[in-house]
Amino acid sequence: MAVELKVPPLGESITEAVVGKWNKKPGDAVSADEPLVVLETDKVTIDVPAPSAGTLAQVSFKEGDKVRVGDVLGLIEAGAGAARPAQAAPAPAAAPAPVAAAAQESAADARITPTAKKMAEENKLDVSQLKGSGAGGRITKEDVLGQLNRPASTPVAPAAPAQPAGPRPNAAREERVRMTPLRKRVAERLVQAQSTAALLTTFNEVDMGEVMALRKKYNDKFQAKHGVKLGFMSFFVRASIEALKAFPQVNAEIDGEDVIFKHYYDIGVAVSGSRGLVVPVVRNADKLSLAELEKGVADLGTRARTDKLGLADLQGGTFTITNGGIFGSMLSTPIINPPQTGILGMHNIVERPVARDGQVVIRPIMYVALTYDHRLIDGREAVQFLVRVKECIEDPERLLLDV
Repeated sequence: MAVELKVPPLGESITEAVVGKWNKKPGDAVSADEPLVVLETDKVTIDVPAPSAGTLAQVSFKEGDKVRVGDVLGLIEAGAGAARPAQAAPAPAAAPAPVAAAAQESAADARITPTAKKMAEENKLDVSQLKGSGAGGRITKEDVLGQLNRPASTPVAPAAPAQPAGPRPNAAREERVRMTPLRKRVAERLVQAQSTAALLTTFNEVDMGEVMALRKKYNDKFQAKHGVKLGFMSFFVRASIEALKAFPQVNAEIDGEDVIFKHYYDIGVAVSGSRGLVVPVVRNADKLSLAELEKGVADLGTRARTDKLGLADLQGGTFTITNGGIFGSMLSTPIINPPQTGILGMHNIVERPVARDGQVVIRPIMYVALTYDHRLIDGREAVQFLVRVKECIEDPERLLLDV
C-alpha cells in the first residue's frame, strides 16, 4: 500500500517552500518518523518525517524545486516491504547495454548532488577522480569547486584561437545557484530596512577588563552549578535591557503615524544557522538570570545550527544584539531588524593602549556600535544609550545590584 508524503503546514502566512535535501533515495528503506526531506522556507528549515515505515518508492520533486502546502513529495510503500527490495542474482552474462547504462547512471547520480553534477558537466570535469566530502562520501559542489580552483600541475595549453566576444567570457568558471528562500528573505529585509528607515550608527569603546576578571574568577563554579559557560552575551543582554529601560524609544516601533512603546524585553540574538543568518528571540529577557540567559542563548544557537528553530522562535523581538567579534570583526555598522528601531553590534576584544589616571596602560577594549532609526531616536538618546551599556559592562556589579 502506497502512503503519500505531503508538504505539511509551514506556519502562518507561509504557503511555499523549496526542497533543500533528500535524505533518502528511491528504493531505500525508511522508518516511521525518520526525517526524509528538508524543506526550506523564507524563515526556517523543516524536516518532513516519514508517515510510516516502508520503502521510498517514488520522489516527485527534486532538490531545488518549489513546492506548496499539500503537494505530494513522494510515495512510501508501507508494510512488509520495509526492507530494501532484494536484488536478483547476477546473471552470468552481462546485462543489455541500455540496462547497464541506466544502472551506471543511477549509481553515478547517487554519489553526487544535482548542483555538483551540473557544475561538473559544464566544466567537463571527470568526477570519478573526486573524493566526496558529503554524507556517505557524496560529492558536493564544494568538492567540484575545490578541483576547479586547484592550480594545474602541467603547463598551460596554448591559447585557443580568438573567439567572438560573448556576454559572459568566464561562464565556464562561474556557477549560478538560486537563492535559498531564507537568504532571499534576509536580502529583502535588509533592503527594506535601508529604504524605509533613517539609519544612523554611533560608536563607543568598552573596557572589558572587569567582566573578563569576573568570568575568570567564577566561570568554573558557574559552569559546575549551571552546566553552561559564563559568556559575554548575558552581560550585554542585561546591559542592553538597562539601557532600554532608560531610553524606551530604542525598544519601540513606528506604526504609521503612531509609536508603539513596548514594556517587555524580547531580545533577538543574531546567530549563523546552517543556511544563513537568523535572529531567534530570548523571551522576557529582563526576568532571566545570567545563567538562564546563557542557557537560552546557547540553546537557540544549537537549534539554529541544526535547523530545529520554529517560526515562534524568530518572531516578535523588540531589540537585537549581533556579535561580529566571534568572526574577528573589529568594527561594523549593523542594520536594524524591522520593525525594530535599534541594534547593538559587539566586536572582537583587542588589547590597546589607553590613558588611565594620566598613565598609558594596556586594556582589553571592545568597540561597540548602535545603529538606530533616526526617525524616532535622536542622536542624544542614541549616544546616551550606548554610554549606559558601556557603564554597565565596565562596572558589572551594577547589573547584579540593579543600580
